[in-house]
Amino acid sequence: MNKIYIDGNSLTIEDVIKVARNGYEVEITEESSERVKKSRAVVDDFIEKGKVVYGITTGFGKFSDVVITGDETRDLQRNLIISHACGVGNPFPEEVVRAIMLLRANALSKGFSGIRLSTLNTLIEMLNKGVHPVVPEKGSLGASGDLAPLSHMVLVMLGEGEAFYKGKRLSGKAAMAEAGIEPIHLTSKEGLALINGTQVMTAVGVLTIYDTIKLMKLADISASLTLEALNGITDAFDPRVHAVRPHQGQQTTAKNILTLTQGSKATTKQGEIRVQDAYTLRCIPQIHGASRDAIDYVVNKINIEINAATDNPLIFADDQTVISGGNFHGQPMALAFDFLGIAIAELANVSERRIERLVNPQLSGLPAFLTAKGGLHSGFMIAQYAAAALVSENKVLAHPASVDSIPSSANQEDHVSMGTIAARKARDILFNATNVLAIELMAAAQAIDFKEPEALGNGTKIAYTKIREQVETLHEDRIMYLDINKCADLIESHQIVDAVENTLGISL
Repeated sequence: MNKIYIDGNSLTIEDVIKVARNGYEVEITEESSERVKKSRAVVDDFIEKGKVVYGITTGFGKFSDVVITGDETRDLQRNLIISHACGVGNPFPEEVVRAIMLLRANALSKGFSGIRLSTLNTLIEMLNKGVHPVVPEKGSLGASGDLAPLSHMVLVMLGEGEAFYKGKRLSGKAAMAEAGIEPIHLTSKEGLALINGTQVMTAVGVLTIYDTIKLMKLADISASLTLEALNGITDAFDPRVHAVRPHQGQQTTAKNILTLTQGSKATTKQGEIRVQDAYTLRCIPQIHGASRDAIDYVVNKINIEINAATDNPLIFADDQTVISGGNFHGQPMALAFDFLGIAIAELANVSERRIERLVNPQLSGLPAFLTAKGGLHSGFMIAQYAAAALVSENKVLAHPASVDSIPSSANQEDHVSMGTIAARKARDILFNATNVLAIELMAAAQAIDFKEPEALGNGTKIAYTKIREQVETLHEDRIMYLDINKCADLIESHQIVDAVENTLGISL
């Protein structure tokens, strides 16, 4: 069955993709349900005894010293949601919203949040029935978690706000009614439990890292095609070179280049044509490998965060202890997503320099701009312009968000992470990088057509064939953006990487 069971501890990146993109349903395990009930019982006990506990019988942020009593504790939770729903900008795509809902449900299923099981099941039911809240992209400081965007998610649970349902943008009330889901009335601690966490930045980051892993592999393929188009020297990828500087990513990339070009008649050895290549060819393992290692670091951080309790206060039901801490702070993810953006930007940066080597006759020995009739036709002249523009934009986007902090809540929340901005920027950089690599694929295939496509290596030949299935050789000028879009689609659908890995029986 297409279903993911959540327990707060075992969710994977692949599980998130299944739910976010492939429509898998979600169900909480029985064991987790019992933990949620046990945690809720502690909250109910505190309310009955009138204990002063942050977020349960007090206000929030600067108002944490204001005690809330009696029936006002319920009003407090609703007021929290409607006042915190201050997001602006375009709505997140459906896949991001589904990931947000899944990650928040998984965090709540750990049993440290004090939410009622019925409230948690309402969130899961919305996810399973396709009620997707309209969640604006902008407005989160990343501490105390993603308060603003998560509040937009909860509005729909209350029958407020807006949601997408079956392709229509409706009021939250109408969407819930059409899906046959009863809106909820929040009670003590529940509003805070639903919005105090890092699930928005993490959702964006999970989807971005999944696609980045594929793009990293594609970058090795694209670089290998360019290497062959320029009769590159393979000595630089000798495993002995990389064994004496044993960064794992560097070693993996060097191995990939040799595997992809195995059997090639287009590559050369040092001294045959020239003694050594320029850095963008010779240093592919060092450049790509550094990004690969950075990506592995981010994967590790994401795997921790998607199974973490990130709200406040945390309820430890076994000894009926409530602790007000700071697990909502997005700094661990902010730094990781800034690092991810930089790592992706560098893949595009070096790709654009390889494109330049392909189109520049002084560097390639090929016809200028890869057209046989230069002057009458411009060939790949402006394709390189576009790549340069995307790379330049990435340099701006790669400036870290996490180094900034603007205090909020009257300086009670005096250091914030800006992690959601970091995640969104990484996603934008990924889009740009995908298109830069699409241009390199096209340019490399065009350059190879001036030589001998049949001389390609075992892996690059597969990639070349996939490109040529969608984009014909450029004999005379045509509308180039259509070709770029086709190549970008090949990358985003993972067709090239999958074809190479499946045919050769390898994992790049």
